[in-house]
Amino acid sequence: MAGESLAQAAAAARELNSSGLLATLDHLGENVASAAAAAAARDTYIETLAEIHRQSLRSGISVKLTQLGLDISEEQCASNLEAVVRYAQETGSFVRVDMEGSAYTDRTLALVRRTHEKHRRVGAVLQAYLRRSEKDAEDLLREGITIRLCKGAYNEPPRIAFPSKADVDRNYLHLMRLLLSSGIYHAIATHDPRIIAGACRFAAERNLSRNAFEFQMLYGIRPDLQQQLARDGYRVRVYVPFGREWFAYFMRRLAERPANVLFLVRNLFR
Repeated sequence: MAGESLAQAAAAARELNSSGLLATLDHLGENVASAAAAAAARDTYIETLAEIHRQSLRSGISVKLTQLGLDISEEQCASNLEAVVRYAQETGSFVRVDMEGSAYTDRTLALVRRTHEKHRRVGAVLQAYLRRSEKDAEDLLREGITIRLCKGAYNEPPRIAFPSKADVDRNYLHLMRLLLSSGIYHAIATHDPRIIAGACRFAAERNLSRNAFEFQMLYGIRPDLQQQLARDGYRVRVYVPFGREWFAYFMRRLAERPANVLFLVRNLFR
């Protein structure tokens, strides 16, 4: 966590920038219960983009559609998302639409496509543990949409998600190769050094420039690895969450998958 306020998040992004790292700011909150709360989230993200522009930060933002009202009204959510992305377009920034649980996958991807038709500065997220992600990647690539590839953090049934880590890793590497071969700028979001090494090898084999894609990691997790990759000439973006909803965010992530607890403890000791 960077802190509860936008000022603290901007300070964290500024510090990351000074050490050669990019940022994406995420104002915590999801599954809002009213149209007023969704509109407030929209306004907070526009304010965040304005602060990024004012300080010339090398940062975009990441948003969750349930925070913009997807549970309440798909049309209102679409309107809120378009307002945020339109402002990002005007200020030269970028909006990454986070992926939530599988109940939201179809609607999330549909709204990303719909928004991308009008404003290009929006991208999607795919989760490697979902069996459907290869087909989703192919569909998004046909439309020229940039993708952040992550492993996935929600508890999903085996019929839709690979249950074993080995299968998730295998699919992640397969999807990573698919994305890096597309000629579109993508984000490889992982802290796994074996997957990072595999991405570096694949990029070198394909003669890809080290700035043709980026790695993404969480704020405060493996800063040593973030700095090493940046020193090696790769682009690294750090996901910086902020806001007052930090406790709910933290506890949900630990409750959803027991593996998240082990991951956190490992990195605290590191």
